[in-house]
Amino acid sequence: MPASYTSGMAQAIEGQASRVMTRSGELQRRAERLLPGGVDSPVRAFRAVGGEPPFMDRAKGATLWDVDGNRYVDFFGSWGPMILGHAYPAAVEAIGRAAERSASFGASTEAEGDLAELVMRCFPSVERLRFTSSGTEACMSAVRLARGFTGRNLVVKFEGCYHGHSDAMLVKAGSGMATLGIPGSAGVPEAVAMETLALPYNDLAAVREAFAKFPEGIAAVIVEPVVGNAGTLIPVEGYLQGLQAITREHGALLIVDEVMTGFRLSLGGAQEIYGIRPDLTTLGKILGGGLPCGAFGGREDVMAYLAPLGPVYQAGTLSGNPLAMAAGIATLGALIEGRDTIYARLEQVTAAVAEGVAELAREAGVAVTTNRVGSMFTWFFTDRPVRNFAEALMSDTARFGGFHRAMMEAGVWLPPSQFEAAFVSAAHGETEVAFTLEAARGALRG
Repeated sequence: MPASYTSGMAQAIEGQASRVMTRSGELQRRAERLLPGGVDSPVRAFRAVGGEPPFMDRAKGATLWDVDGNRYVDFFGSWGPMILGHAYPAAVEAIGRAAERSASFGASTEAEGDLAELVMRCFPSVERLRFTSSGTEACMSAVRLARGFTGRNLVVKFEGCYHGHSDAMLVKAGSGMATLGIPGSAGVPEAVAMETLALPYNDLAAVREAFAKFPEGIAAVIVEPVVGNAGTLIPVEGYLQGLQAITREHGALLIVDEVMTGFRLSLGGAQEIYGIRPDLTTLGKILGGGLPCGAFGGREDVMAYLAPLGPVYQAGTLSGNPLAMAAGIATLGALIEGRDTIYARLEQVTAAVAEGVAELAREAGVAVTTNRVGSMFTWFFTDRPVRNFAEALMSDTARFGGFHRAMMEAGVWLPPSQFEAAFVSAAHGETEVAFTLEAARGALRG
């Protein structure tokens, strides 16, 4: 094993043992005086796994460094967007060139059309699109558009699926809410929550029953095609195709939330893999090359309902931000050019990590169920299959927390929740696989 990684492991162990005296500890205590819980997003607080969260200093490729100099192999990739690795040179250069012209105009730029054309090359279902500044905005806007287009109010979502933190989508959401054990969010009016029907994932009978009960009331079904916000949940055969058929039969729209899966599972996302054509698609994360960016798009007739063409209002001063457009063009351009080699490498490396740790768990007598599609995966600490949110909740979260802490101490950074997917980048290789397996061997003995 390379000395640099071995040294990084030793530094990580030493740093974790004395965290109270570290720069990260000092910064955390300062943050708690300034920010609610000391964080700007709840899952960063590490409350589900224990320990104190390190503060980041820099990252390159598949590696993170915290402010105390500890080094980590990165398997959360800023929650998904860093598919080419951190500080991808072409993206860094593109951002710099764009920043020299201005960080924001609040007016149209050529780059918006350039990135839109790349998206449409990858997603044939997207005939028109609009950029936003986040995946939350994209999902919120797509739901509003579906309601405006159909003239209906009800929206079907699935338990454990997270579509951002807009009021209507926080009903039985996964992600940070599952991590913190919050069943719903205070501040969401009951009248708003009642317009959202939360059903079990992978259960078409429940969807048919909902449409039978509200045959003229459901505007849309929104789904993470491969769930990443309850841990990785994989659609059973025919499930996504069934959602498409049911929505078409009843005049509702199918919204496929590919904020996480878009450009990651394949260049055309989950809809390319599973052979579906949704009415609307939401995108984010990889789309902006790691910068704040999202988009929603789909059928031309549906998108024509957006202002200024139609009656559905949606806006954003920083939508189509030139820095995000530049990073997105560089990232998608690289993915398109290297399509065959990049995705084959992602498949190979992710399989080696996910299945390698699963085998080590079996050898150690630790119950682990591994769910993986492409370069996203989750190790659920349970001996049962995990096909929906209820089954994910049966996992041993305390055991996961111990595993997470041991891996951090060994220099491997996993998402700090049993209910979040892990990700591999094109920068990961044999060195990172070997290091991770060695770290896991020790962590599973604990």
